[in-house]
Amino acid sequence: MPKIVDLLVRKDGYSHEEFAERWQGDHADIAKDLPGLKRYVTSVPTRPEDAEYDGVLELYFEDMASLGEAFDSDIAAEVQADAAEFIDLEAGPRLIVEETVQLDEMHD
Repeated sequence: MPKIVDLLVRKDGYSHEEFAERWQGDHADIAKDLPGLKRYVTSVPTRPEDAEYDGVLELYFEDMASLGEAFDSDIAAEVQADAAEFIDLEAGPRLIVEETVQLDEMHD
């Protein structure tokens, strides 16, 4: 199951709190409707003043074809346009990875 992992940096002019509220609020309401999205996780640092990034985004898809279709969709264009308002899209790295769970005591 491939997933996208983005390390996010807020745009200048946004406090970390403003960024997190927008990202996990109105933006999440749009992004969760990406076609084929199986799991959507947002994480913010517990000590943002000491962190290099403002958030970690994880988007899970059934396969690479589903991931590609999601980002070719009209919803993806809307998600990207909204994100560009408060995220510095060029600042943080993006990885597309294949997750291997070594331990998961939360879902046994």
